[in-house]
Amino acid sequence: MRIRDDGAATAAEALRRQDFARLVDPFRAELLTHCRRMTGSAHDAEDLVQETYLRAWRAYAEFEGRSSVRTWLHRIATNVCLTALDGRRRLPVPAGLPDARPEHGDSAPGPLDGDAGRRPDRDAPLGLSADPADIVVTRDDRRRALTVVWQHLSPRQRAVLILRDVLAWHANEIAELLGTSGSAVHSMLRRARAQLAQAAPTPAGAEVDDLRLRRLLGEYAAAFETGDVNALVRLLTEDTVCERRPAGTRLDGPDEIARFLEHCPAMGECRMVPLSANGRPGFGVYRRSPGGEYRAYTIDVLTITGSGLERIEVLEDRALFRTFGLPMTLAGDHV
Repeated sequence: MRIRDDGAATAAEALRRQDFARLVDPFRAELLTHCRRMTGSAHDAEDLVQETYLRAWRAYAEFEGRSSVRTWLHRIATNVCLTALDGRRRLPVPAGLPDARPEHGDSAPGPLDGDAGRRPDRDAPLGLSADPADIVVTRDDRRRALTVVWQHLSPRQRAVLILRDVLAWHANEIAELLGTSGSAVHSMLRRARAQLAQAAPTPAGAEVDDLRLRRLLGEYAAAFETGDVNALVRLLTEDTVCERRPAGTRLDGPDEIARFLEHCPAMGECRMVPLSANGRPGFGVYRRSPGGEYRAYTIDVLTITGSGLERIEVLEDRALFRTFGLPMTLAGDHV
């Protein structure tokens, strides 16, 4: 009779779990983004990623490496999200993020495969600057894409559009995942793109060229980091609005905003990390702690027009830092 070595079995299981964690952990941030984009809920994204990892662990013994780990995880995450969306009548804008509205400085979106010859590296985890959302929001014909998708596309249309035009999957891969045909995938993709093309045009005179946009964002970050209230106020329009959520505080105009900034604890005591939210530029704001490190403080989302900074939305939910793939702390010597 064979006697089971429980100690050896336990050790083997521990090594298997370590190997699994080593393979999948680098993809957590982009899976959070994928689940948030698919379901339209920042708060649900964390639970959906946990469910994705649970399903992946259960199937890990059968994973034979026929696809990359990244593709395998996105396939599981997409199915998890489609299950979560089943039966919903409306796909909401992500909770805690700014309400969907046309972004200033965008041209009307066209087909999302305008750069079909440029495919992202599908085998490597995406860093902050290469997040799939940035592929969409940094191209002139794509900036409204995510907002429109959240509001108007069915779950399967959303999956097809994101997998094809953001993650660069082939139609046959998407068809296999959804249990349909390649022609059905192309049909859903055409309908989804047609809905994107119906986005409202940009108001006349609201365009902001890339050079000016970069300059304004740089000056905004520098003003906060150095505590220069006057420099920041110079970026504002005459009717700039600043809103804090969920507190519901609203400041109207440069004078009210300046008075608030004079007592803002983050002014001159923070570091700013750029991000994109619903196609709009913003920053993760980290406030210096007594120990010298910088801790997650707020998410600032900006609306910029040709006249300057028109709207500042300050999101005080620190859980959103993980949703955007940002760390909760930065070292004291971070630049």
